[in-house]
Amino acid sequence: MAASLQAAATLMQPTKVGVPSRTSVQLRSSQSVSKAFGLEPVGARLTCSLQTDLEDLAQKCVDATKIVGFALATSALVVSGASAEGVPKRLTFDEIQSKTYMEVKGTGTANQCPTIEGGVDSFAFKPGKYYAKKFCLEPTSFTVKAEGVSKNAPPEFQNTKLMTRLTYTLDEIEGPFEVSPDGTVKFEEKDGIDYAAVTVQLPGGERVPFLFTIKQLVASGKPESFGGDFLVPSYRGSSFLDPKGRGGSSGYDNAVALPAGGRGDEEELAKENNKSAASSSGKITLSVTKSKPETGEVIGVFESLQPSDTDLGAKTPKDVKITGFWYAQLDS
Repeated sequence: MAASLQAAATLMQPTKVGVPSRTSVQLRSSQSVSKAFGLEPVGARLTCSLQTDLEDLAQKCVDATKIVGFALATSALVVSGASAEGVPKRLTFDEIQSKTYMEVKGTGTANQCPTIEGGVDSFAFKPGKYYAKKFCLEPTSFTVKAEGVSKNAPPEFQNTKLMTRLTYTLDEIEGPFEVSPDGTVKFEEKDGIDYAAVTVQLPGGERVPFLFTIKQLVASGKPESFGGDFLVPSYRGSSFLDPKGRGGSSGYDNAVALPAGGRGDEEELAKENNKSAASSSGKITLSVTKSKPETGEVIGVFESLQPSDTDLGAKTPKDVKITGFWYAQLDS
């Protein structure tokens, strides 16, 4: 009994921990402790080297850092490669048709108009009546006429930042295309994906929404420069309701808490209350840069000028200038 109490008292005594200069901890076992637990006394020491553990941990951290660094470097290389590549290579119509959905997805090719391989640097089609199909317009620049950022600066066309996705290209447009004996051409837009909602941001932070379109276009003139007017529908429909529930064909006549015949009919609020979904007009000029009569393909550049959104008549529209490429196929 006395031996057991002595062993327990010895066990409860604090263990001596020595920290040498090499930062190692040595735990010394006692013979009495071994006897208390029924173990044979062992003369060996139980040594736990902090230095070794720290070295192993540091090596593991270095290895992990190398792996993470390699992964980040690989990702950065991929991203920098994509940025360096910039706009994807412009493909011909046959090359685009030969690709699968997964080959086109995420490359930007779906937002591009085809190009022509070969051909001549002029309009080489004979006089006659053709039908234009696969007519495509791809904008490459959006500028908006607005007051400059500096004080008292006159209005001028300013570069903008695109705020919407790459879905602004018009495609599958078709209509009759006529080439006269005197060399003039005439195109009438009849059908196709002929509008796209786009929003751009001015340097000052103002965002300008507009409906890029060539609806009901009738363009005529020399192939080097032919154009005409087109219809620009309202950016919002008449059934659209503003945050106060007002609309053109539905909703409130005026803002809530502004009774009719009172302040709601004042001149400064008339534009907000009386919604207008009226259409406006724009003008476009197209120019042929290359054609390939054997395949019926023709490409060129264009410049369009049209108004921006009016918020159903509440705002004064801004002039939006759009430039880019166009492509079409002419069937006789």
